[in-house]
Amino acid sequence: MSAAATRTGGGSWEELVTAALLGTERRPAAGEPAALLDEAALHTVRRRAGLLPAPAPVRPEKAPEDGRPELPEAARRRLGQLLADRSAAAHSGGRRGAAPDLAELLPQWLSAAAERGFKAPPSLLPALLDAARARTDLRPQALAFAGPRGTWLARLNPEWRFALRGGSGSAVLPEASDTEAVRRLWEEGLFAERVALLAAVRAYEPGAARELLATTWAAERAEDRLMFLDSLRTGLGGEDEPFLERALADRSRNVRATAAELLSALPASALAGRMAARAASCVALDRSGDGDGARIAVEAPHECDAGMQRDGVAPKPPTGRGERSWWLGQLVEAAPLGGWAGRLGGRSAREIVALPVADDWGDELHAAWCRAAVRQGDAEWARALLGTPSAPPGGNAGTVSLAERAKLLSTLPEGERAEWVAAFIAAHGLSEAFQLLGVCLVPWSAGLGRAVVDALEIARDAGSYPWSFSGVMGLAERCLSPSEAGRLDALTAVPVEEEGASPGAGGYWAEAFQRLVGTLRLRGAMRAELGG
Repeated sequence: MSAAATRTGGGSWEELVTAALLGTERRPAAGEPAALLDEAALHTVRRRAGLLPAPAPVRPEKAPEDGRPELPEAARRRLGQLLADRSAAAHSGGRRGAAPDLAELLPQWLSAAAERGFKAPPSLLPALLDAARARTDLRPQALAFAGPRGTWLARLNPEWRFALRGGSGSAVLPEASDTEAVRRLWEEGLFAERVALLAAVRAYEPGAARELLATTWAAERAEDRLMFLDSLRTGLGGEDEPFLERALADRSRNVRATAAELLSALPASALAGRMAARAASCVALDRSGDGDGARIAVEAPHECDAGMQRDGVAPKPPTGRGERSWWLGQLVEAAPLGGWAGRLGGRSAREIVALPVADDWGDELHAAWCRAAVRQGDAEWARALLGTPSAPPGGNAGTVSLAERAKLLSTLPEGERAEWVAAFIAAHGLSEAFQLLGVCLVPWSAGLGRAVVDALEIARDAGSYPWSFSGVMGLAERCLSPSEAGRLDALTAVPVEEEGASPGAGGYWAEAFQRLVGTLRLRGAMRAELGG
């Protein structure tokens, strides 16, 4: 538009804007207020008339179809309620009251919906993606539930870009048996689609996934190679060894370390054999003591040579760790546990763990065996290192910390895991049980649930405040079976306050148990609405 076309007797558009901002009293040249408004109206019409029409934007492609069944209406309303209330916890101001925390029920609702194969209602997709953006822990479940339409919608809003970078279940995946479609998506798909595709093919045919990964391995970014390599944990077997051996020479240190870890989980691999030989040169049976006199002698490595580094041993220890103990731990961790019986006099895992260890190397050696048992999924060694549930943490041979116990428990069958934790709670109470409860199957078994509730009741009767057990109470709300709600009704009343009890503690406990019962009943209703 020309300069003449944007002027009247009162001045240019820019001068009018300045006069409007400063006021006519400070810019008298602009004239009276009424004249200023008239001139602004005239300029507005001229400016609008002079605009050239912009080209129409490209319409987005049609949203893909989602063949999964629709949610039942009651479940759809419940999801809308949970999504609308997801920010309530941020504004609760500390004390939660007796009402269930709906935001914490959303992950369970998504899990139950996934079990039944429902698809997300289109009208709730924006709120679902917003919830996933705000909570990274929700993303895998939320993106799987959102499905292909969620990925389609995420492309239209930069705030939902996270949905295009990671997660699973967010792409329309071809059948794993459709070789051509699989290869095309692998070569052309988004990163999230490729991650989901590789996982699906690995579950269908481990060798096909490994061969697919090999076709583009050299061209992948280091961080992508690391994530793709991690997918080989599913169905890991001896056929993967040649590929993983080649990955030991990768230019990325993290990729090399992951390849070495995977190879060490294969007891028959060449790397496991090399690490076993190195560990055996450091750990031996010493019979020089009195009587039976058997004990374990340790001679930690004096250097970390090139071969050790190629096999995944990190040469530089963390701050506060000695080099030799750091190298020893890595060697023992990667050595097959099945070889120690022959090395240490034919003893069982439990007998080996019970042997004294010379020169204060016991904690280091047992900690490395704990990591090896978890990595190799060896339940026999896990039981030996766990010890009895009644033993205090760190007080029996082989167990150094609760964190290690939690990891060891994860290698045991689900029923045995729950029994062990229930016995631990019966012996020690709840103060140190939080980590252990986190590895138990949800919903908790009847025995474990009873142990938790009994321990909470004991804590209440002892006069302590419930927020000392807020972590366990929160777990109970998510993990107790909804069928336990009726049994807990008796605990929702305010107990008689005993002399010496913390002031008001009984009322707080009643409120906490009311919230627990209400949450359990709400979880039961949610599952019924989903048809289960």
